[in-house]
Amino acid sequence: MARRRRALVGVVVGVVVGALGVSVGGVAGAAPDANPDGLKLIKTKSSLLGEHYWYQQTFKGLPVVNGYYAKHVTKGGAVEIADGRDAVPADLDVNARIAPAKATEAANAAVTARANRARVAGPPKDMVKQPPATSGAAQLAVVGGPNARLVWNVTSRSTEGVSRSLVDARTGSVVESKVISDNIDGRGSVFDPNPVVSEQNEQLTDLNDRNQDALFLAQKNVILRNLDGSGNLNGTFVNIKEAKGGLAHSKTNTFVYQRQNDKFEQVMVYYHVNQTQEYIQQLGFTEVNNESQDFSVDTYAGDNSFYDPSADMITMGEGGVDDAEDAEVIWHEYGHAIQDDIVPGYGESAQAGAIGEGFGDYWAVTMSVPVSKGFELPCVMDWDATSYTSTEPHCLRRTDGNKTTDDIVGQVHADGEIWSRALWDIHQALGRNKANKVILEATFFYDPDTSFAAAAQDTVQAARLLYGKAAAAQVTKAFQDRKILP
Repeated sequence: MARRRRALVGVVVGVVVGALGVSVGGVAGAAPDANPDGLKLIKTKSSLLGEHYWYQQTFKGLPVVNGYYAKHVTKGGAVEIADGRDAVPADLDVNARIAPAKATEAANAAVTARANRARVAGPPKDMVKQPPATSGAAQLAVVGGPNARLVWNVTSRSTEGVSRSLVDARTGSVVESKVISDNIDGRGSVFDPNPVVSEQNEQLTDLNDRNQDALFLAQKNVILRNLDGSGNLNGTFVNIKEAKGGLAHSKTNTFVYQRQNDKFEQVMVYYHVNQTQEYIQQLGFTEVNNESQDFSVDTYAGDNSFYDPSADMITMGEGGVDDAEDAEVIWHEYGHAIQDDIVPGYGESAQAGAIGEGFGDYWAVTMSVPVSKGFELPCVMDWDATSYTSTEPHCLRRTDGNKTTDDIVGQVHADGEIWSRALWDIHQALGRNKANKVILEATFFYDPDTSFAAAAQDTVQAARLLYGKAAAAQVTKAFQDRKILP
């Protein structure tokens, strides 16, 4: 449930919120590292327009699920508060009766059952037997609100990606279980950005990962910048942490493989993510996932790739065309890591999830602009899609569709096409660099459970402050055309 409660203030006085069981006096006006009662400062970010302080709501030392408090301070001194805390009864017992192993067993069973139901209901495209869910971690937490309770927060990995299950720590019942990883079906082979685009050839096919003359000709020699010199594909912005067949290694930092070699995908992940982060830094942002992002390449046999926010890891699947062989799949998944880095816990509402998918598709397309020579730009993942589409052009989705909020169906990838079209229109109106500055800057002001309308308002405001009223009007129109704004 969205809890977007904002206040714009010049000077903020202390307030005590008794119903929450925590005193938050002086939060907005205090030093950002003052660590107010019941709130834990978990992240500080700087954007072009100000500083952003993110707090985790806690109760008796335990995190409150989805409970957040944010303070945004503009360079002009204005303060904006986003209060997403939930009420927790002061007498709530935080002693668990259920052991973590029992909670983990219940969570994994629920996740496996849901994944199996989804696979039966979906198209018969699975190429390998899917494994049961396995657990990553179980931690005590508190759920606030009218049904406040102590829970085990269990993360599991399954065919759906990474799931979060909340298991009642007193009864052992599964209160909630949902996928928290951002994922996409994929198969891929990457060049720059992929063979279909670079060769402008819709007839290319994967041929079960075999080397082909046409694909060899599409390979492009590139410089791999910002390596750490270890001989591995690890650097300032990318860390290939796990990979099928072992990590690529070269004493001379020379990584040249043909696409049938699994190490080829590792090189392409490194190159394309490094290119993305260098571009973001050129835009002026120094704190947008400015880290060595972990990747697990070709380690998942299913037809999926996903970003796991609990581990800050992007996993690239190898079903069909290996996902890490298509730069647009890589860029899409990196888009999720970008949003999660800027906004802790991002994606807690259906529309926030759709915005995440739409942004991922848009980011894949905007990163293709410099290298696509205009070939089918709005088509997302052209090479990846050759394995599961029969019509040309081959596209998983497009960013130039005609969906509006009238077409919302409650599925994040489908509804994300509404958002990606709005961003693509902003791109067309403002130009690539201005649009991406506006879009990234606006993300700093998103709530984890933001809505289409709220995120659109943040984007309009960013355009106004960065480029003036005319730019804001163009951004507004893009959202009005999708019926996101009135």
